[in-house]
Amino acid sequence: MIAAVPMAETEQIGEPAVNIAIFGVFVLITLVIVFRASRNNKTAADYYAAGRSFTGPQNGTAIAGDYLSAASFLGICGAIAINGYDGFLYSIGFLVAWLVALLLVAELLRNTGKFTMADVLSFRLKERPVRMAASLATLAVVFFYLLAQMAGAGGLVALLLGVEGTGAQGVVIAVVGALMILYVLIGGMKGTTWVQIIKAILLIVGAAVMTVWVLAKFGFNLSDVMQGAIDKAGEGGEALIGPGKQYGANATSQLNFLSLALALVLGTAGLPHVLMRFYTVPTAKEARRSVVWAIWLIGIFYLFTLVLGYGAGALVGPEAIKAAPGGVNSAAPLLAFELGGTILLGLISAVAFATILAVVAGLTITAATSFAHDIYASVIKKGEIKPDGEVRVARITVVVIGILAIIGGIFANGQNVAFLVALAFAVAASANLPTILYSLFWKRFNTSGALWSMYGGLISCLVLITFSPVVSGKVDPVTGDSLSMIKDTSVDFHLIPLENPGLITIPLAFLLGIFGTYISKGKSSPAKYAEMEVRSLTGAGSEKATSH
Repeated sequence: MIAAVPMAETEQIGEPAVNIAIFGVFVLITLVIVFRASRNNKTAADYYAAGRSFTGPQNGTAIAGDYLSAASFLGICGAIAINGYDGFLYSIGFLVAWLVALLLVAELLRNTGKFTMADVLSFRLKERPVRMAASLATLAVVFFYLLAQMAGAGGLVALLLGVEGTGAQGVVIAVVGALMILYVLIGGMKGTTWVQIIKAILLIVGAAVMTVWVLAKFGFNLSDVMQGAIDKAGEGGEALIGPGKQYGANATSQLNFLSLALALVLGTAGLPHVLMRFYTVPTAKEARRSVVWAIWLIGIFYLFTLVLGYGAGALVGPEAIKAAPGGVNSAAPLLAFELGGTILLGLISAVAFATILAVVAGLTITAATSFAHDIYASVIKKGEIKPDGEVRVARITVVVIGILAIIGGIFANGQNVAFLVALAFAVAASANLPTILYSLFWKRFNTSGALWSMYGGLISCLVLITFSPVVSGKVDPVTGDSLSMIKDTSVDFHLIPLENPGLITIPLAFLLGIFGTYISKGKSSPAKYAEMEVRSLTGAGSEKATSH
């Protein structure tokens, strides 16, 4: 999503004590739920897949909770407030992405897999090398996504809780990380899922209340809300309701948007923490229902962002938003303060922090499952491990990943973390999706093709991001300040103009999969492909594969 940018030491809005109190109530309630859920965690299926006990609507709500991060809520509202039509394109892209997930992967993955994406890929390919590659790609996606969320927590806190200074924000990052470890360590997937369901409901209800409030101020007329934003913007305000304000300046900016859109739309169907959710339901039918529910909930939420974004532009104004702590990402909290004062701001603050907790918990259990199930149990132990031993390794991994995320988040605090999220989606679209689609639909596909595609997609993303303007050379044309990870404007080693590598790496990964398949002397197994095709389309035999 659009990552929250760090905030400077500046004026405080609202009452930090109220914000902390509301957030504390949420934490206590969710901890009680997590402890209750942990009573039933007896097997690997319980810990990884919540015992496959969730219904489609419950899982769909949890998926929405996984997908709708605080950065999405705050960032998209701000993007619409400042850039209008071009900002809303993010909402459209994220929603369209779910159609790809529904049509191409949800039901097929649930029928074929067991706990992780690597289960699907290793079904008809050589298990150990494919599991290792899939797990490394999963860990890369999760780590960069997790790092962005943790760093975003440090940035948000200056506005929401009135905490200033990098040291204090580092403490907040550590607290978020510790809570995340506690949730996942005790509750496993079941506890994490309930946290995500609660958070999704809070976020959507909170956004709905603000949306109705904004519309009420303008006679429930969206055109009047948009006209208010145009009037508040002053000269050139008409650009808010037409395309091109952000991405129409030149050919490079248009290619940037195309590349980002490609990564977001295709990356969602390859996000490991989203794919893992399909295994928490008992049947493929429920997996399909859960995605339909997720599409409805996410779609409704992104429609709310249209009203909230233009509402912030009309009631707060773009200049006030850009001058506030966090810049464009402060649009939604400023709008809440404008509408309902300290109490509404406190509620939105609590929702924002609940969102961060839920997203990082989901990411952490995905990474722990990938390491324990795919690398430790299947590659290192060659499948000779008891389920309780696998869960024990997963819990140790949770602690290690949590500590790494806290340290990384503290170091990344104060940096531009937007590229981390873009990288996560680009890696998912490049390293994961081509291999998933080829495995499900291409009979000739073999292990060599999978390794070429996954490693090629992963390495090309890392290299191109490193030599892109998000790391060095991007400068604000007005102030001359660096907008890149490296703040020294004299340092510039970017080689490509694209800020997101998806336009290059996604087609490359598909081509490498074809290339690797045809240069290999290894033969694919028609019998295994036929079995996988029958299982993925009908579900026959999947219950045996997923039972413990």
